[in-house]
Amino acid sequence: MMKTSSSKLQRYQRIRTLAMSAGMVLGMAAATFGPQLAHAATKAGAKKTIAEKFAALPEATAEQLQAAERVLIGRYECEFGKRVSVDRNDKNKGYFNLKLGSQSWVMKPVLSSTGAIRLEDIKGAALLIQILTKSMLMDVKAGRRVVDGCVHEVQRAAEVELSKQPARPALFEPPAGAQQ
Repeated sequence: MMKTSSSKLQRYQRIRTLAMSAGMVLGMAAATFGPQLAHAATKAGAKKTIAEKFAALPEATAEQLQAAERVLIGRYECEFGKRVSVDRNDKNKGYFNLKLGSQSWVMKPVLSSTGAIRLEDIKGAALLIQILTKSMLMDVKAGRRVVDGCVHEVQRAAEVELSKQPARPALFEPPAGAQQ
């Protein structure tokens, strides 16, 4: 009798060891191949975004066309040796294609109340702000700068012209000759 209960115990322990080993192997396989399978799923989802890229854009408004006239077309030299290029979108009047490395966006120009030009990504992911002497590209969703200090040749010329102007007193300093 002792022999049968001992063999049953050994059999139970073997089955438990095999079950635990199988569980560990399956867990390791999931940890190894899970990220690859998830990446493959996002690649399949990327095919949908390619089709979305060719969707028709709304016709540009009069304000958008007015702002589009002030957008600087061409290459911008940015900090850390990065380059941004802005080109007209051939298929949609009043829209622009912006490219940074392998990333690209379709942008809509908006004139701000300060006079700055905003190129807003139609999907709301990126924003290029263009002022008199420089531009910067923002990641709207993350709330951070992607690249700063981007300068177009027109902006570089404006910076040179500003440097030739005589220095003006600061806004909160008293005028020259005023008593303190």
